[in-house]
Amino acid sequence: MDKEIRVRFAPSPTGPFHIGGARSALFNWLLARKMGGKMVLRIEDTDVERSTPESEENIKAALKWLGLDWDEGIDVGGPYGPYRQMERLDIYKKYTDKLLAEGKAYYCYCTPQELDAEREALTAKSMMPRYMGKCRNLSPEQIEAYKAEGRKPSIRFRVPEGEKLTFVDMVRGEVSFESDGIGDFVIVKSDGIPTYNYAVVIDDSLMHITHVIRAEEHLSNTPRQLLIYDALNFERPQFGHISLILGKDKKKMSKRHGATSVDQYRQMGYLPEGLVNFLALLGWAPSSEQEIFTEEELIKAFSMEHVAKNPAVFDVDKLNWINQHYMRKLTAEEFFAAAKPHMISAGYMTGTEQGEKLAWLEKVVATAKEQVSFGAEIPRVVGMYFADDFDFETTEAEAVLKEDSVPMVMKMFIDELQAAPIIDGSVVKGIFKSIQKATKFGGKLVYMPVRVALTGNQHGPELVEIIPLLGVERSIKRIKNSLEKAGISLA
Repeated sequence: MDKEIRVRFAPSPTGPFHIGGARSALFNWLLARKMGGKMVLRIEDTDVERSTPESEENIKAALKWLGLDWDEGIDVGGPYGPYRQMERLDIYKKYTDKLLAEGKAYYCYCTPQELDAEREALTAKSMMPRYMGKCRNLSPEQIEAYKAEGRKPSIRFRVPEGEKLTFVDMVRGEVSFESDGIGDFVIVKSDGIPTYNYAVVIDDSLMHITHVIRAEEHLSNTPRQLLIYDALNFERPQFGHISLILGKDKKKMSKRHGATSVDQYRQMGYLPEGLVNFLALLGWAPSSEQEIFTEEELIKAFSMEHVAKNPAVFDVDKLNWINQHYMRKLTAEEFFAAAKPHMISAGYMTGTEQGEKLAWLEKVVATAKEQVSFGAEIPRVVGMYFADDFDFETTEAEAVLKEDSVPMVMKMFIDELQAAPIIDGSVVKGIFKSIQKATKFGGKLVYMPVRVALTGNQHGPELVEIIPLLGVERSIKRIKNSLEKAGISLA
């Protein structure tokens, strides 16, 4: 029987959960679900100064919102815990003692100032900055002298010389590094806390992680990690380094490209299904032309063989197109629920409405369904229902009201509106037909001036939707205000 696939997502809780981290989590989750394996969520909190419980909660909430569950790890437990690195310090110490005893690691008493000077000297000679091994072979007397000075040592890994480190990456194929370009690196800092490259190897090995799928920026960490795997006689996992995410300008994704955290997209009213669908296509290409995927379809179609080496471009227009598909699939109740926080934020609702007012709001919100890509766009689309005083959007729109036929059309429209016993879509449609029949005017000469007078705009929802929602009194008030602004008299 093949070994069980075990993947992990191991974020640092040092800030908002980035969209790139979500993509890495998603690829790990898809592989685990496709192969019937396990997904582990581990928190790498050895950056004590920057790690916060709030960031950890943000990560968990974002993963849950996206629908990415985990089989082991924080909150759910499992056989290989603890799942926070700062709770595993005793475990790391055991392996550090082993490496020290075997001469594969050593104490380094260099000060930060000495290391800076060495780095600057190498840079000045156009050489790659690396540790040159000053403390590699200290005598007992030198060690005692440093101790007497009160220096607190870090622990460095003794990098073997002249070795070629090679592995086969699931995305990039065969990758090789020369050990001579690495330099002895710190595995435990002077405060006793392990470095990332050290702790991650021990964690992945003891948690039986079989596949490590992570961002391309970790590729340069891999040779150090391979050295530790080999020094501790651990079995190496399979690595897969997925491409960077770039903005449309082909520069690394950052705040200048817009929202970068998952929570920002949630707050803007994107749907988790839409964001997951979009993230899956960032660096992974299905074997078909299909672009809209259910969760089940994604799991079935996903494979590391179709993950691209080239950088993925974060195209907001494509995200909006995909998310719009999911917005349109929502039921009326779901769409209203998605709109509610944005309507409250815009001041169009309090959230406590009942009865007729609530029914009216539900109808108003429903008019936006085919026009928006995400929730935060809804107030802009329905804003016209809440302000009777508005300006013409363009001079062209205002010019529509200057046509000679407008006073006659408007007078007839107002009279028929006032005479109607009820106002609904079919009644409004009948009024327009009646005016066209009486005047022999084409549809544009009847519909367009009414639209501009009611909304200030030449485009928008159907008038058979707008007028019943505004009602007779507000519709007439708007028409008269617009005609007055355009200098048109009905007398």
